[in-house]
Formats: sequence, structure tokens, C-alpha cells
Amino acid sequence: MTAQVVYKGDLRCECTHLQSGSVIETDAPSDNKGKGERFSPTDTVCVALATCIITTMGIRAIDMQIDLTETKIDVTKHMLSEPRRIGKIEITLHLPNAGISEKDKNTLQLIGDNCPVMKSLHPNVEVITTYHWL
Repeated sequence: MTAQVVYKGDLRCECTHLQSGSVIETDAPSDNKGKGERFSPTDTVCVALATCIITTMGIRAIDMQIDLTETKIDVTKHMLSEPRRIGKIEITLHLPNAGISEKDKNTLQLIGDNCPVMKSLHPNVEVITTYHWL
């Protein structure tokens, strides 16, 4: 088992990662009967995509002796209705440019674009990924 989720009532869940004991809470969004005081379940999907992109890039970057530390990522979620679902996710990465060749940038971007979360999303979810090498 990977995690245990406990519904705490009031549209909030407590999620425990069993290997580490790390805990996150979710809340329904304020536009859907929640308080919006925590990440919503759909927020966590979008954040999972962003963290998967940079994590898979980071794994390859280590082998390439490239440091991606301090990369910042902006995540924007766009919801649709009927049925209510994620319609579009915009991910903008702000990456260090310190002498990284175009070939290496392209390799890392290809890896990010093919991360496991990206491959797990429904094809109807539009994903726009922008890489800014600063």
C-alpha cells in the first residue's frame, strides 16, 4: 500500500504517505462547497504533473551533471463543467540556464514532456508546458 486516506468530514481528507509518514490534507474548492483552505484533489493532480516533470528532468540532469536546483514552476488549472473536470493545465518552468547547451535543454524538455504523470492524464486534458531557461 502507498498511502492511506481518511475522510475527516467537512469535505476534507488527510492523506498519509506510509513509507515516510508525510501528511497532506485536501479540501474541496471554494467554488464547489468547500472552504478552499488546502489543495483540492484536482489541484494535487496539477501539482503532481509539475513535480513529476521536474523530478524526471532532475534524474536525467544528475547524469548529465546539470544542476536544476531552484527551478520554479507556475501551475494554472482550468476547470470545465458538465462533467466537472480538469480541462487544461498550464505549466511554466523557470529553469537555470548556466551554460546548458541547446541539445541538453531539448533532451531535458523531452523527458519532462514524457513524465509518468503526463502519460497518465486523460488525452482530453489539454496540457501546455512552457520552458523558460533563465
